[in-house]
Amino acid sequence: MRLSAMGDVAMAVPVLRAFVNQYPKVKLTVISRPFFKPFFEGIHNVSFFAFDDKHRHKGPLGLLRLFEDVRKLEIDSFADLHNVLRSKIVRTLFTLNGKKTAYTDKGREAKKELTRRENKVFKPLFTVFERHVKVFEELGFPVDLSSPIFPQKTTLDQEIVNFIGSDHQKLIGIAPFAQYEAKVYPLDLMQEVIHQLAENPAHKILLFGGGKKEIETLDVMSGSKDNVINMAGKMKLQQELALISNLDVMVSMDSGNAHIAAMLGVKVITIWGGTHPYAGFAPFNQPLENALLSDREKYPMLPTSVYGNKIVPGYDEAMRTITREMVVLRVQKQLEE
Repeated sequence: MRLSAMGDVAMAVPVLRAFVNQYPKVKLTVISRPFFKPFFEGIHNVSFFAFDDKHRHKGPLGLLRLFEDVRKLEIDSFADLHNVLRSKIVRTLFTLNGKKTAYTDKGREAKKELTRRENKVFKPLFTVFERHVKVFEELGFPVDLSSPIFPQKTTLDQEIVNFIGSDHQKLIGIAPFAQYEAKVYPLDLMQEVIHQLAENPAHKILLFGGGKKEIETLDVMSGSKDNVINMAGKMKLQQELALISNLDVMVSMDSGNAHIAAMLGVKVITIWGGTHPYAGFAPFNQPLENALLSDREKYPMLPTSVYGNKIVPGYDEAMRTITREMVVLRVQKQLEE
């Protein structure tokens, strides 16, 4: 099967965990970039094939080499969970080679109806997880997601323990960034959320992000409080996954961090701006009340896009309808539960 972006990869993991539990004699091979290999470590009967998009598998000839490399594994079926041009080419080659193939239907027309400004059809669409299940069903393997399986919390290595401390505070992860500005909760409000949560000495707030600019912003947001720690740029991916698995709750935008936490069985509170859970990208196995939504009565054109990449004039303040109190109360409720 073919996977690419971080969110895509993380959303596939719960489906694969369910699959291997229900079909223990079937071997799965995941094709993705080497960076994502840690996502699949420890999942029984799942092996990883590194897609080298920089060299061996780059360009049209590279896709032919990818097809030949994977064909040597003697696969019986090909599940395309990404359904983009490159994966379509490889999928077609396997189809022509007589292999059974299926792909994730992204429901683009329904998503256009959900996000258009006029005559909007505001209703929940199939989730990504349901769409992936449909792929395996077409290949002859119905998958039941009603009793999800999650890994045990990972034992933290000494380097991370030394960094965050070994006291018994509640661990609250906060990932305040997203790929597009329309999905980012105003940083001044997030700063207030962090400060209010940090007032409780039983809380330890861990900030997640990446890139020089985000790291600098998180350094400022962490301030001088001992129980607020900027983790961005401090860990390798395996360490980050281990740390996230130990969180009591993760607060995230509609972003990859939400899906990473969810795939590890962590409670996730998501904050939504220009996008909406109805598009099918809510994190796995999370209650709808954990999705904090911008006010559609004040901003009726929401959601304005599926991925948050469209700017609508006058909607730049929509996320301010989600108050800091709403975020803090939802975090506190999850910690109490």
